[in-house]
Amino acid sequence: MGRKYDVIVVGGGHAGCEAALSAARMGCSVLLITMDMNKIAQMSCNPAVGGIAKGQIVREIDALGGGMGLVTDASTIQFRMLNSSKGPAVWSPRAQCDRQYFILNWRYLLEHTPGLHIWQDTVTDLVIDTFKRRTKGYDHVVRGVVTSMGAEFAASKVILTAGTFLNGRLFIGRNSAEGGRIGEPSSLSLTEKLAQFGIESGRMKTGTPPRIDIKSIDISRLEVQLGDENPGRFSFLNVPSSVQTNVEQRCCYLVHTNPKVHSILKKGFKDSPLFSGKIKGIGPRYCPSIEDKLRTFADKDQHLLFLEPEGWNTNEYYLQGFSSSLPMDIQIEAVRHIEGLETAEIFRPAYAVEYDYFPPTQLWPTLESKQISGLYFAGQVNGTTGYEEAGAQGLMAGINATLSVQKRQPLVLARNQSYIGVLIDDLVTKGVDEPYRMFTSRAEFRILLRQDNADCRLTKIGYDLGLASKARLDLMKDKYGAINKIVSILDGDTVSPKSFNAAVSAENITEGKKASALLMRPDVALNDILGIVPRGTAIKETISKTEKAHPVTDTADGIRLPFRPYGFSPVGKNSLGSEILSAAETSVKYRGYVQREQIAANRMARLEELKIPQDFDYMKVTSLSMEGRMKLMRYKPQTIAQASRISGVSPADISVLLVYFGR
Repeated sequence: MGRKYDVIVVGGGHAGCEAALSAARMGCSVLLITMDMNKIAQMSCNPAVGGIAKGQIVREIDALGGGMGLVTDASTIQFRMLNSSKGPAVWSPRAQCDRQYFILNWRYLLEHTPGLHIWQDTVTDLVIDTFKRRTKGYDHVVRGVVTSMGAEFAASKVILTAGTFLNGRLFIGRNSAEGGRIGEPSSLSLTEKLAQFGIESGRMKTGTPPRIDIKSIDISRLEVQLGDENPGRFSFLNVPSSVQTNVEQRCCYLVHTNPKVHSILKKGFKDSPLFSGKIKGIGPRYCPSIEDKLRTFADKDQHLLFLEPEGWNTNEYYLQGFSSSLPMDIQIEAVRHIEGLETAEIFRPAYAVEYDYFPPTQLWPTLESKQISGLYFAGQVNGTTGYEEAGAQGLMAGINATLSVQKRQPLVLARNQSYIGVLIDDLVTKGVDEPYRMFTSRAEFRILLRQDNADCRLTKIGYDLGLASKARLDLMKDKYGAINKIVSILDGDTVSPKSFNAAVSAENITEGKKASALLMRPDVALNDILGIVPRGTAIKETISKTEKAHPVTDTADGIRLPFRPYGFSPVGKNSLGSEILSAAETSVKYRGYVQREQIAANRMARLEELKIPQDFDYMKVTSLSMEGRMKLMRYKPQTIAQASRISGVSPADISVLLVYFGR
């Protein structure tokens, strides 16, 4: 087409959107190529964002300056903070979204980002050159892409975010067809092209459940699941979500399978492509199909399912927990034997999709290919599952592609900095043998990586990159300035026994104690003692001053996302004060745990600083185990810490490396 871009992003899913947005905001000329502009950031599976550990990832994306948090808030129809009865290390925000608003808001954001262009087409080939002489460790370099309509686009960097579309195949019972999603064609030939340059691929499988017409059933018979009474949001900017003002949240519903449903489903096992061997790809362990559940948990008489709305103005509901590849008639019969769904009409059946992925150990921590210079991979093509994991990878691929174009140092987030760092390190160091899903248990330092402090950890990094705005940085600084001042007051003020015993229904005290010491008691909350802290007025003034400096707005980074529910008012209650108080309370209550975990994180950071030359020959270190040598030669870790996380590399091997490198 006669034009060269800095970055080309192939695929307009969650990874592609974040990659394109980050690269453009950081100053690159960007081309996003997508099969269908009307399905940008399509929520192919359930219309929800966040959940256990996933919510933390979305808050980290937002803290760095990405788009998923703001788009989710604008599209939210129900919000819940999961695990709120447990400690704050595992609190995880989750939002049910309007599927169409999510697409429209993402498209609006991309179309109004300077330097970002969109082209609707299918990429069928990559333009890859071979160096005459090995250059910077590479034999090959990507130069651009070719599309099905014959267009050729040149670029310095290409980011592949093709989702489930690479040689995708759909399955319903004995029937199968090419496709990455139902009604949408596969992307062919790219896997074969990459194989020519030594890039390995495999097959994975995912699935989606049937969609129910809610007007065909009597919802009064169903158990209701409401959103939080005081809903939160994902973005750290003071822009209210759609359910934080005067709009009532949509309800979800709980239903259960039963022995009759199970017997009907088992009738279809003989036609299941999952059990017949037609599907060879590995499915997600933590989001199994209903037929997988029946085989794995054969002793269970029932399984919990969720009916979740797909939007504000639709009767389409998603039956979460019932993904399947069983024949259509079996699915419908089984659904109609679920109590409460006897009269259910189905909009579309469940189906499975099998697709190509590329083992992520073939990538550097920047998500750049080890075989082809300038080619980056992000999202489900790396063997992950979930919008949040995909968005995080897209963000980091976009950042690092841009930094490479601008000849700046790459950004690799550490495991003690973010869940995003844990995610990418797990992928490139350990690889995957099933679709990877993030959990809080995967993070060694989850007390440090809470959902409420992602801005403290990452916003300055995003600002220095040119990704996060000055308004974000100023808000973060003022917020934590207020938090630190409140903590200082609590550490300095003494509460008398008379005041405490009269105000708080907890075990009495006999002598004056610091407010922070009282707050460390599990049965005492900050709101309980706020009125009896001597400088309680100063705390309130600090909050008021911060809220006045950062009033509620409907504009984020100069853009107002327009697709909101009918009746939405941008004027909502300023929740910044409650966020500050909650963060101050968490800071005091968990201070000892945080300090202990920070010591462990610092210890690991020292190993992260011990770099290993990329051309180092491990085979010559005969005191390493043979398995260790082979694994180290294959994965080529960049640091001692990364080497220690490779399966098959023993602690003894790490000790040998430390001695070898003079440590």
